[in-house]
Amino acid sequence: MSSRFRNIFLFFGIAAVVVMLLTFDVSYEELWSNLRRAGGYLPLVLLLWLVIYFINTLSWYIILRSGGPVRPLPFLRLYKYTVTGFALNYVTPVGLMGGEPYRIMELTPYVGVERATSSVILYVMMHIFSHFLFWLSSVVLYLLFYPLTWEMGIVLGFIALFCLVVGTLFVKGYRHGMAVACVRIGTKLPFLKRWAIRFSEKQKEKLENIDKQIALLHQQRRSTFYTSLLLEYLARVVGALEVWLILNVLTTDVSFMNCILIYAFSSLLANLLFFMPMQLGGREGGFALAVGGLSLSGAYGVYTALITRVRELVWIMIGLVLMKIGNRK
Repeated sequence: MSSRFRNIFLFFGIAAVVVMLLTFDVSYEELWSNLRRAGGYLPLVLLLWLVIYFINTLSWYIILRSGGPVRPLPFLRLYKYTVTGFALNYVTPVGLMGGEPYRIMELTPYVGVERATSSVILYVMMHIFSHFLFWLSSVVLYLLFYPLTWEMGIVLGFIALFCLVVGTLFVKGYRHGMAVACVRIGTKLPFLKRWAIRFSEKQKEKLENIDKQIALLHQQRRSTFYTSLLLEYLARVVGALEVWLILNVLTTDVSFMNCILIYAFSSLLANLLFFMPMQLGGREGGFALAVGGLSLSGAYGVYTALITRVRELVWIMIGLVLMKIGNRK
């Protein structure tokens, strides 16, 4: 990728971080007090995401390797693209609108545009699909180990139905590809219609080749498909450790199973507000509702959301710095 495009990505990232810092919904005195209260747990939370991003990178690397050797591309460089890609997604409204183009542009010199695009689309599909599996399994977990009220039964029913419907669409996408379908959706949107029609006509052959590569992974490389999906699901489970570490600052009465449910239901609500940068408001509300649903103090949810937001800001800044470090000329 040229330096000009990196600078554009960097500019939007820095601008978004500045806006977020200026609109932080707590005073800096209160923020500093809570950070001091976290003590040694905050560095542990930050280090935990080194592991989570490693799992994410490994999942993407397995998908990329399934299309042939990528020896000129070191794993650490792919790790850098992963961290920066997620940082751009955090600060971009509608999510996945900054990180994925960045990853494709960085990866293209190594494997070509078609293979770079198909691997990124496949990884994004795997990442999102693992969320739905995680939410669905959390519904099962709640039904097995927690008392069920009729109100909670209705909520869990809607979540399960939502996950099953979207999961079915993803399976269909794995079988037939998603590139052509996504561009076809763009031809129906008022502001994208003309561009999408021109793009689909000009890049028809490339889009079809990308879809063939996506379908090939599901049809002929099942072990790669399920290994990558399992790694992404594992990353969701490991992510629940963040909630457990943060809540251990306040209490020792919260089990890891509780933390899985809090993490699952808060991330569900936050992702429903995908159009907000860093899912502002959605994550805080999600933590408060998830904690309240498990009969815990609402203050636990507020504190967890605050520390999580600080962790996100730190890793966003790390990702933006990595964008300008170690680039191949």
